[in-house]
Amino acid sequence: MKKIIALVLALTMLGCLFVGCGSPETPADNSSDNVEATGAPEAETPTEQTDYASMTIEELKPLIKTITSGKLTMVTSPDFAPYEFYALDENGNPSLAGFDIALGQYIADYLGLELEIVPMDFDGTIAELGTGKADIGMAGYSPDPDRENAMSFSMIYYAGGQSFVCHADNAANFTALSDANKAEYQIGAQIGSIQADLAKENTPDADIVELGKVTDIIAEVIGGKLDGAFIETVVAETYAKNYPELCVVLNVPYDQEGSVVGVNKNNPALLAAVNLAIQAALEDGSMSRFVAEANELSTGEKYEGLLEDGEVPVE
Repeated sequence: MKKIIALVLALTMLGCLFVGCGSPETPADNSSDNVEATGAPEAETPTEQTDYASMTIEELKPLIKTITSGKLTMVTSPDFAPYEFYALDENGNPSLAGFDIALGQYIADYLGLELEIVPMDFDGTIAELGTGKADIGMAGYSPDPDRENAMSFSMIYYAGGQSFVCHADNAANFTALSDANKAEYQIGAQIGSIQADLAKENTPDADIVELGKVTDIIAEVIGGKLDGAFIETVVAETYAKNYPELCVVLNVPYDQEGSVVGVNKNNPALLAAVNLAIQAALEDGSMSRFVAEANELSTGEKYEGLLEDGEVPVE
């Protein structure tokens, strides 16, 4: 009996040597189990350190995630010709047009996605990107640092400028921006825009009136309700062609001139792919063609603003 007890004790001690008996000083090696439990990515899975900018479009495509699979959802504000507006055909039927719209389609095609455009007010486009409800936004955005919390900025695809406009009858009153900085003047700009910031910077003493649509600002200037307004240059020039009463009277200094695509934040693969598409459009001459076509269309019959039936397909 003693031999049997001794044998049992010996086997027990031997087992402790192999498993460590749960001793805190010699924990069991469960590293393989830990990897599986925590879902650690495989080696080929992209990480935060992945250099997306160095990838080709074919390498990026499998990594791109969008709001709706297979689609590129784009928000825009169609009141900013020639960037985005509704062109009217001979029967008065509207279709989205403008070089932002054309570039948006180019980007979607380049990425192998279907483009879905959702029109809304300008400030709404920023909000939709900020809340992750859109993949990209194109509405004549400048890379304003104040917008970095809402979107990532693509490379610049169009270099523009900023202008001050007024009624042609009053052009002689504005030989410098300081001439507009008077308490008795009402100066217009679009809500949430770079132009609103420029109005506050250059005419702080004036009564600054922010409106939702550029079309309303132009109407107020022509109608004499606004003494002047800050508007993006190519847009101002487009309106001046259609309305002789409108005068593009002054250039407005701005150190971040140019337009970018707003991209859903925390989506580096999409941002890199959008930049590749923009670069391709610039290099193959497509962007220049988009601008020329949009400028021509914008001088014809058009509608600027939101349609009651909302979403309009791209033709």
